[in-house]
Amino acid sequence: MKRVCVLGATGSVGRQALEVCAAAPDEYRVVAVAARRDVDGLRALASRHRPALVGVADESAARAMGALPEGARMVTGEGAAAELAAHGEVDVVVAGIVGFAGLLSTLAALRAGKTVALANKEALVVAGEICLQAAREGGAIIIPVDSEHSAIFQVLGCLSPSAGTCGHDRAEIDRLIITGSGGPLRLLSVEDLARVTVAEALRHPTWSMGPKITIDSATLMNKALEVIEARFLFGVAPERIEVLIHPESLVHSMVEFVDGAILAQLGDHDMRGPIGYALGWPRRRPLAVKRLDLTAIGKLTFQRPDAARFPCVAFGHEALRRGGTAPAALSAANEVAVAAFLAGRIAFPVIAAIIEETLSAHAPRSADSLDAVLDADRDAREDASRRIARMPA
Repeated sequence: MKRVCVLGATGSVGRQALEVCAAAPDEYRVVAVAARRDVDGLRALASRHRPALVGVADESAARAMGALPEGARMVTGEGAAAELAAHGEVDVVVAGIVGFAGLLSTLAALRAGKTVALANKEALVVAGEICLQAAREGGAIIIPVDSEHSAIFQVLGCLSPSAGTCGHDRAEIDRLIITGSGGPLRLLSVEDLARVTVAEALRHPTWSMGPKITIDSATLMNKALEVIEARFLFGVAPERIEVLIHPESLVHSMVEFVDGAILAQLGDHDMRGPIGYALGWPRRRPLAVKRLDLTAIGKLTFQRPDAARFPCVAFGHEALRRGGTAPAALSAANEVAVAAFLAGRIAFPVIAAIIEETLSAHAPRSADSLDAVLDADRDAREDASRRIARMPA
C-alpha cells in the first residue's frame, strides 16, 4: 500500500488526488494533507480521509482549525508543507501547491527520496536544475501530473526523468508537441481581448482548474511554462519543443520521432487520469473515468497559436534562450500580473505586457543556487509590482 501526502489538498488537483485515493483504499492510504489557509476545506478532508498529519501554513488560520480527528497531529507555519513532504511515513507526495509557493516543499520531497507526483509546474520552471539535482542526490522519482507532460512521459516509457532514463533514447526524439485547448478566449479578436472580464477569462471550455491556472490558460502562459518544464523533465533542446492548439483537449501531447512516427496519448479531459497514473506508477490501475468514444469525437483539430493575440506563448522559449534565472523572473512576473488582473487592477492584455517588460529588464544570473532563484523571484515581483503601480487606474 502506498502512503500518500497531498500538498495543496483543498485545491483542484489536491481534491481530485484524494478522490483517486478514496476510490482505491486497498492501494492508497492518505497519511498527510496540507493547505495554506482553507481550514474549513481542510477540516472536512481530514474528517473524511483521517490522515495522521495535517499541515496549515497560515498560523492564524491554524488557530481556527479546531479539533482534529483522533490520532491526527497538526503541523503549522510556513515550513509545514515541507515537513510533511519529507516525513518518514510518506511514500508518494502529490505536489499540488500552486505557483512559486510550492517550490520548497517539492524540494523537500525530492531531497527525502520520495516519489513526487508533480502538479506544480513552477518548481521546475524556476529551479529546474536544482530540483533535478535534489532528485538525483535523494534518489527521488518525478512523475508529472500536468496532462501534457504526463502524456509525453507515458509515450516515452519513462522510468524516471530525474535519472534521465526513458524507454526511448533521446537521440530518437525529433520533437515534443505540447497541446493546449487555447483557453476560453482563443477566438476573440485583439480588440475584444482588451475588454475581457475576469469572469469571462475564468470560463474555461474543457478543464476545471483553480483561478491562477485558468488565467494562465486564457493567456496561453501555461504553454510557455510547460515548454520550460518539458525542457527539464525530458532533456530535449528547447527548439525541439513545439506548442499546438487543440480545442477538443483529447490529445494531451505527442512525440515525433526521427523516423517521422508521431505517438500521442489520448483521454478525456479529466485530471484524475494523469493523477491516477502518477499515483499508480509504474503500474496502471483501474480508474472510474469517462472512456473516449472515438466514433463520437467527429474530428480532432490542431492549429498554431496566434502570437499577435497571445504573445505569452513565446515567453517560455525566450526565457530558456536567456537562461539562468530568466525562467524564475518570468514565473514571478506572471504570478504578480495574474493576481493584479484577478483583482481588477489591470486589463487582460496588460498581463502579457507586464511579463514581457519584466523579463526584458531582468539580468539573468546563474540559477545554480536556491538563493539566486529566491533573489530573482523577489526582484522580478518587485519590478512587476512597480510597473503595475505606475499604470493609470
